[in-house]
Amino acid sequence: MKDVQRQVRDVVDQLVESGAERGLQVAVYRHGDLVVDAVAGVADATTGRPVTADTPFHVTSTGKGVASTVVHVLVEKGVLGYDTPIVDLWPEFGVHGKERATVRHALTHSTGVPGLPQATTPEDLTDWDAMCATIAGAAPWWEPGTRTGYHPQSYGYVIGEIVRRATGRPISRVLADEVAGPLGVSAEMFFGVPESELDRLARLEEPEGGMELTPEMMAAMAEQVPFFRVLDGWTAAPPAAMPSADYCNRRDVLTADIPAGAVVTARAVARMYAALMGEVDGVRLVSPERLSEVTAVAISGVDEITGFPANRGLGYDIGFPGPLDSPTLFGMAGSGGTAAYADTASGVAFAVAKNRVTAGDYSTFHHIGAIVAKTLSPG
Repeated sequence: MKDVQRQVRDVVDQLVESGAERGLQVAVYRHGDLVVDAVAGVADATTGRPVTADTPFHVTSTGKGVASTVVHVLVEKGVLGYDTPIVDLWPEFGVHGKERATVRHALTHSTGVPGLPQATTPEDLTDWDAMCATIAGAAPWWEPGTRTGYHPQSYGYVIGEIVRRATGRPISRVLADEVAGPLGVSAEMFFGVPESELDRLARLEEPEGGMELTPEMMAAMAEQVPFFRVLDGWTAAPPAAMPSADYCNRRDVLTADIPAGAVVTARAVARMYAALMGEVDGVRLVSPERLSEVTAVAISGVDEITGFPANRGLGYDIGFPGPLDSPTLFGMAGSGGTAAYADTASGVAFAVAKNRVTAGDYSTFHHIGAIVAKTLSPG
């Protein structure tokens, strides 16, 4: 195991020294044991503050796997069920044909409410009650449960409001009480970050020469990519609310519950996935039977929003193209190149957090994943 730690440490050092990355964390668990905990670079280029293993990063949609895990822990405890109608918990949601939508549909991105008003701003996203009211009152783009389509921002509000209605607590509190606290990572796993913790966070940055999406470019892409289409003034990608580095560094965004994303360390989120698969220092989040249910393909087909084929379990994508790909792989990736996945066959949980926003580029994850796959392959 020392060999894989050394190999990964050497690679993260090289990635930072080459300028490909600014600051980087990698964590790997195997059968409940931490076997890689490697860091390199700086958390904030303006101050030179170094990345440490406990530096939290905004990991955009990698955080959806964290939100999903909160739901599974509550189901494990009997607080709600996957086939609970959302209206039983959140009556206002049951309008315009959404009456039959269930928790299962929410977890599989199939409630039919992937969009938000095109004019949505970051300030809007920080207003929990207003966002939930907007989504609850929305007409679905398809009959819930009949199709799947990635819900970029609305996923967090739907899941979070289900959790809030079922428990009487905001999802950030439930995360702390039911997941982060038991795992000993309360200072490394957040939705809304306490003001007192903000100075510890990594500061995200766009790559040098990065291309900014102009309104004209967005309009052109909308003609070809479902993600950017506008339907009756609604879109899955409101221009002002795209998860750029500037967006992810905003104090109001960081301190608000916006659980389509999360602020975590690689070590914390890898530990969470390890504890879904088995015991980690005496803590297991769900039973083996629950794990089998949530990591089985629950819905598949062409994604109505991304336009690509999708295989989804309950709250996680199944498989991820690259060296780690497997039908037993489950997890979530973030838009800026972060990712966290686990493989039930190998018992390996693997996470990468970084502060250079490489939109849609997972080369760092794949590069390190190849080492992990080769070194920790079964047998």
